Amino acid sequence: MPGFDLSNLPSVGETIRQHGLAPLKHYGQHFLTDPSVLDRIARAAGDLAGATVIEIGPGPGGLTRALLAAGAGQVVAIEYDRRCVAALQPLVACSQGRLQILEQDALAVDVTTIGQPPRVVVANLPYNISTALLVNWLKSARSLQRMTLMFQKEVAERLVARPRTKQYGRLSVLAQTFCHIRRDFNLPAGAFYPPPKVESTVVSLTPKESALPCAPQTLELCTRLAFGQRRKMLRASLRNWHSSIDGLLDAAGVLPTQRAEELAPEDFVRLAVVFEAMAGPG
Repeated sequence: MPGFDLSNLPSVGETIRQHGLAPLKHYGQHFLTDPSVLDRIARAAGDLAGATVIEIGPGPGGLTRALLAAGAGQVVAIEYDRRCVAALQPLVACSQGRLQILEQDALAVDVTTIGQPPRVVVANLPYNISTALLVNWLKSARSLQRMTLMFQKEVAERLVARPRTKQYGRLSVLAQTFCHIRRDFNLPAGAFYPPPKVESTVVSLTPKESALPCAPQTLELCTRLAFGQRRKMLRASLRNWHSSIDGLLDAAGVLPTQRAEELAPEDFVRLAVVFEAMAGPG
């Protein structure tokens, strides 16, 4: 972007060394430093001009630089590690007001209140909280324009998994209900510092335009109960959800002897709709 000059900044690798940013396991940190990989992630996020781009766990700022260079209107980076917050200050200084750092726990932040719409979330997510973050965002997905996120490859496979497969679960149902999902590309472990024990996948999620016919929280609870005991029949796994679970299942057209992994995402939505109808107001 015109006026965005990185020539006076140290490289990402040098930033890591200068600030002693040894990746911390309890933060799930695995840093990307290859500019070509970082640029590829920023391009996968689409047109960022005029958008508020929310980044989680920027670390030494490699992806942050790529997002600014790609023309992001405003980048708000949420970072919990104080070492990284300090290391990012030179980048803030040369960003011409387009970069803001929030020193907060990403799990406690409502991303739908950050900046002005359209909001785009782009992040190399910390592995240890990636699923929890995504579930939070999915429940308010229509407030976001899109999300381009890096996960462990096995998590990405769960996002697109179909019923009756080993990978299919609660995350599959929620992601496919709220979003259109595109697997962009894989990255080997060697692309990271330090290399994780698994491959990673960049995934783009675009929220569906149609409103959900039930409260997101109802669907989330239903899937949590059902897949929390996925080997059990739904009659058993959902028995504490409603006082007349057999009646609820029958009204939703679901057999009480079925298991969670046999139901498609739309079946869970129907269960949630029927639950709310039977529960009544309040």
